[in-house]
Amino acid sequence: MTWRVLISAPYMLPVIEEFRPRLLAEGLEIVTTSVRERLSEMELLPIVKTIDGVICGDDQFTERVLRSALRLKVISKWGTGIDSVDVRAAARLGIRVYNTPNAFTDAVADTALGYILCFARRLTCMDRDVRQGLWIKPEAVSLRECTLGVVGVGNIGKAVVLRARAFGMTVLGNDPVPVSDAFIAETDLRMMSLSALLEEADFVSLHCDLNPTSFHLIGRAELETMRSSAYLINTARGSVVDEQALVHALRERRIAGAALDVFEVEPLPADSQLRAVEGCLLAPHNANSSLAARRQVHESTIINLLKGLREAS
Repeated sequence: MTWRVLISAPYMLPVIEEFRPRLLAEGLEIVTTSVRERLSEMELLPIVKTIDGVICGDDQFTERVLRSALRLKVISKWGTGIDSVDVRAAARLGIRVYNTPNAFTDAVADTALGYILCFARRLTCMDRDVRQGLWIKPEAVSLRECTLGVVGVGNIGKAVVLRARAFGMTVLGNDPVPVSDAFIAETDLRMMSLSALLEEADFVSLHCDLNPTSFHLIGRAELETMRSSAYLINTARGSVVDEQALVHALRERRIAGAALDVFEVEPLPADSQLRAVEGCLLAPHNANSSLAARRQVHESTIINLLKGLREAS
């Protein structure tokens, strides 16, 4: 049996030739398309009609797309987050959806701590000053002096907590899902409401899923609750933060700064106000970058795809 499979995951496309012989031997006909960051609903609609399976990134598999994909049996997500897939519609239509949970925990946690260190030790501003011929020695702080608030204490959030505790930070947590007593005892983590966390933290790092309850979780009111000396770090999903509210908060110096690896629209539009605002570090959704993790996810994603196709046959 031959299955037509669309491969649109941006991290897999550059190395697809490495896997092509194996996929062909499994009876797959490979379909690829040009992808910059993700495929929109309109880009997917003309492609999916004759597709049996997909290895995708954050492509917009809406209900409209899924209903148009008359042969689609399995969506194998390259990575963890599946918020771009209408999983309820997929379940109703009998389409299997797989992901690779906990794949990039270390890489994302390292990135969050990297941003915290940049802000606490004033690394980026000192680099900029010296390049401009200045010799200014700004006040910096040790992480042991600081409090970190972790919003979303899942796999990545826990990894951030452990790293922060290794630096001697006081760590606060917020999550609607209970955190085990054993982890709290191990780390001295203090769980509390979001508003209390925002009032107390010097750094706020976001690690929650994107869902209806977390959309614009950090908006104008939440940013005004934060300390004026505090920093916001988002390596989760762009829409967890109301970007317009963040731009306003940074311009008005309501908070000291922000670091964003993810955005509400990706790639970040050329006219985004975030590009011009002071105190905001920007990155191209790359906190998960890790050669070893990528190889593991390539393998897991292929296994999930083949499993789904076989079970559906």
